[in-house]
Amino acid sequence: MTFSTKLKEEICNKDLTRTEIFSELSSILRYDSFIEQDKITITSENGSVARRIYKDLKSLFPITPHVIVRNQKRLRAKQIYIIEVKEQVESILNKLNILNQKKKVSMKREYLDTPEEMVAFVRGAFLVTGSISDPKTSGYHLEYVFSKEDDALFMQSLLKEMKFESKVTERNNKYMIYLKSAEEISDMLRMFEAPNSLFAFEDIRIYRDHKNMVNRLNNCDIANQQKSTETGLKQIEEINYLKEYNLIDLLDEKTQIVMEYRLKYPESSFQELSTIIGTETEYKIGKSGINHHFIKIKKLVEQHKNKK
Repeated sequence: MTFSTKLKEEICNKDLTRTEIFSELSSILRYDSFIEQDKITITSENGSVARRIYKDLKSLFPITPHVIVRNQKRLRAKQIYIIEVKEQVESILNKLNILNQKKKVSMKREYLDTPEEMVAFVRGAFLVTGSISDPKTSGYHLEYVFSKEDDALFMQSLLKEMKFESKVTERNNKYMIYLKSAEEISDMLRMFEAPNSLFAFEDIRIYRDHKNMVNRLNNCDIANQQKSTETGLKQIEEINYLKEYNLIDLLDEKTQIVMEYRLKYPESSFQELSTIIGTETEYKIGKSGINHHFIKIKKLVEQHKNKK
């Protein structure tokens, strides 16, 4: 079972107030139904969502929707749930603020005037048009897919009122509105009142963030080690130059000690080199002191090359 399916099942197990049922069902019929003059048809591949729609219709209206279950074997076996409403069609559309005028569905915006109604509407749309990627196997991604651009833009405006910054893009003649921010997706799961899915998402998110931090630190350590190695090799090259031209005696005793230990420990960082010298000799020196000696060595090499 996918993460998206588990989330929808959890949402469908939530008890709703009558106001929430109206808003949620209005959204479902608005975005995922085929409306004719005397019939409303809703199709779903999710059994929990189909049961939720059937239950909501029965709780709001004195009707008995007809349910058809079809087994589809193409590509992969699955069941398709078809809910048909043939009673009080016009009354249902009016009460749910959905109008069927010349087979064109439109919706009144003004009835979504409370946070409770807005959340229920957004949640209903997610049940029939939305999906969320599994945070274990891919990046953070929650989306809604609509047939009409106006629907996507309307949903985007609702989400913006609710402090979600979503984006709209066209894909395969459909319009997708999506969230990529882990924080915003987490907030939406919390808004949907789906604690099990929220905790699972947060556990994975914490694990991934920790893993990414460890990887960044490891990469930083590798980069620092590589830099220390390259620096050490360059300094050994300068020391060997001074040896070749008998210039070592031009440097003071402490600088010569640093040169000796650089030759012994070519890959050590300045901090490591200062610790080793302080442990094995009486010369106590810090990282900046090590750097100062190598500046003197480099300067002597450059002066000699310029005179040649």
